[in-house]
Amino acid sequence: MAQQQSELSGEFIAQQRERLEALRREVLGGEENTLSEEQAAQGERGDEAEEYEDEAQTMAQKEVSQALRDVNEHRIADIQRALQKIEQGTYGLSDESGLPIPKARLEATPEAIFTVEEQSRRETGK
Repeated sequence: MAQQQSELSGEFIAQQRERLEALRREVLGGEENTLSEEQAAQGERGDEAEEYEDEAQTMAQKEVSQALRDVNEHRIADIQRALQKIEQGTYGLSDESGLPIPKARLEATPEAIFTVEEQSRRETGK
């Protein structure tokens, strides 16, 4: 991996650190809310007789909740990695190639650790 220097200003990186920390709190808070909502829904049903439709709906909701948790776990890992890169002085450089990640991408997705092309390849498995 070619190691280059990020051309981002210290001020921009400090702003990104604040955004990443706020984003981490937001994602983690959303995760706690999802778990609380699931527990509350179970408590509401209590001892009621459950019908097949209720069971199917519950299973579907659990699948959606698990998918959301999986996405959040991946996003939290990217946020943690981006914060680590700030500490290492490599924020704004791709973990894969070492190439600079465009500032516009970092503004839109502060936890980005790959260029758009690299991320696309990873998501499509190519």
